Amino acid sequence: MIDLHLIGIGSGSPDHLTRAGEAAMRAADVILLPRKRADTADLLDVRLTLCDAVLGERTRVAIFDLPTRDADASYLKAVETWHDAIADAWAQAIATHLPSGGRLALLVWGDPSLYDSTLRITDRLRARGMALSVTVTPGITSLQALTAAHAIPLNTLGSSVTITTGRRLADGGWPADTDTLAVMLDGQCAFETVDPAGVTMWWGAYLGMPQQALAAGPLGEIAAEVRMRRAALREEHGWIMDIYLLRRARS
Repeated sequence: MIDLHLIGIGSGSPDHLTRAGEAAMRAADVILLPRKRADTADLLDVRLTLCDAVLGERTRVAIFDLPTRDADASYLKAVETWHDAIADAWAQAIATHLPSGGRLALLVWGDPSLYDSTLRITDRLRARGMALSVTVTPGITSLQALTAAHAIPLNTLGSSVTITTGRRLADGGWPADTDTLAVMLDGQCAFETVDPAGVTMWWGAYLGMPQQALAAGPLGEIAAEVRMRRAALREEHGWIMDIYLLRRARS
């Protein structure tokens, strides 16, 4: 039996871990850390720094190579194939580092339940017959970190909020019956497809980390700035994790 703990780590700052998350990390027999492409080595370094800040000497840290998604295939098909490959990588790492079972931890950016597929990959392992018990420990989400960094409320009085992705915003436009959009996973700057009239934007990248970057203002005035800044930051660090809030003024 593998006792799997999925631990939300926010944007990678030790301050985004809850006390329950710290306890789960210390209780693990092994923490698996993914290694992506060479140009994103900083992502692994963030997790290693987090482990150094939290762990006792007993916990082992093991690194495994994370498969990459086929950028040329259709999105949903590519993601399904990618998740299968990640499940294979997990299974191999578990067989190597916990052949007799035990407590395994994975550190998840943001929160394991909010636009993250870790739980779906866990279901793949169960479907293959692996005996798993799963515990989810949420951390500070990027959405919480964004509103805190800008000192703004998430919603306007009496109104709803829609949490969506850049892909959905670009394909479907602004959803009906909401004046506030929280947009995640937007690598293509879908905010530029929005009519900027009456729209305010609050943007943040690397939230809670030393390289945190913020911008806020009328969308029409800061959209170009945000595009340029995120491109420069991605070039500098090899990766970027950002999120933004869009809010329409009520007519």
